[in-house]
Amino acid sequence: MFSKSRINEPGPKQGETADKPRTEMPMTKPAPDFASPASKAKPGASVLSADLTVVGNLKTTGDIQVEGTVEGDIRAHLLTVGESATIRGEIVADDIVVNGRVIGRVRGLKVRLTSTARVEGDIIHKTIAIESGAHFEGSVQRQEDPLAGADAKALPPMRGGSAETAGE
Repeated sequence: MFSKSRINEPGPKQGETADKPRTEMPMTKPAPDFASPASKAKPGASVLSADLTVVGNLKTTGDIQVEGTVEGDIRAHLLTVGESATIRGEIVADDIVVNGRVIGRVRGLKVRLTSTARVEGDIIHKTIAIESGAHFEGSVQRQEDPLAGADAKALPPMRGGSAETAGE
């Protein structure tokens, strides 16, 4: 029933001798590196490429790197606006780095405008850094918690009446 054959044991294969060691080729090639050296996206960040246009709001608890165009508001933990990016809307994040163009309000705990930044709108921040060469038109206001009023939106009126007509 059982035999003591050496079929499953390592050893020379057909055509090989015990004196000559086998060289094995790797089964797979290393994966090519598709990330461009210019890309500075943090690991785990969602990247919106330069050829992408988003019309609508974006909201995440994670990190976003925008290289394309966004027409709407963005809420994130870390937001990086790439040099080729244009954002038309309010951006709110804990940490914001602007290398490209933002048209709208900027709210962040840490806001950094690099030398290639173009911002047209107000900046509400806890800490701010503006590099030489950055273009900025608007007002700057420091707040201890600049994110506090970011999600407060006016509620739509209730259907079937309002507080003014409820007592009539």
